[in-house]
Amino acid sequence: MRKHLQEYKLLINSISSPLQFGLYKDDKLFKSWEVNSFISDILVEELNSLLKEYKISEIIYTNGPGTFMGIKLTFITLRSLEIIKGVPFFGTLGFELNNNRPIKAMGKLYFIKEKENIITKKFEEMPKAEFVLPNLWSQIKKSKEKEPLYYIPSIG
Repeated sequence: MRKHLQEYKLLINSISSPLQFGLYKDDKLFKSWEVNSFISDILVEELNSLLKEYKISEIIYTNGPGTFMGIKLTFITLRSLEIIKGVPFFGTLGFELNNNRPIKAMGKLYFIKEKENIITKKFEEMPKAEFVLPNLWSQIKKSKEKEPLYYIPSIG
């Protein structure tokens, strides 16, 4: 049964390892948790559990850059939820959650943000890129696009 009729907002960081979830109430981070699993194995279960317990009014997910499979699966799941249950969702860049630090691409390649462009750059040593959920929902910068970032340069 849902807790109260109060509305909550959900942040999903599907590009971090472990995966991160944050539930916001009245603009403040109410609850956060991490899951060591693939997004394909847990996302539907997590969403079902949350929707039974809370009234979710909005969702933001990391729509890039990062693991394209995880991002695409999250997008498809959230788009389906939006169609079926009417829960709107939006994207945000992973850089918004890690203080604009490099994000792992493949091998020694990392995605970096230079001004408004996302490029790949090789690093010999793995840069530290800890993801942190903001304390306030209003601190999350929504992307203009909710779709996964397909325009990021190829890696390899």
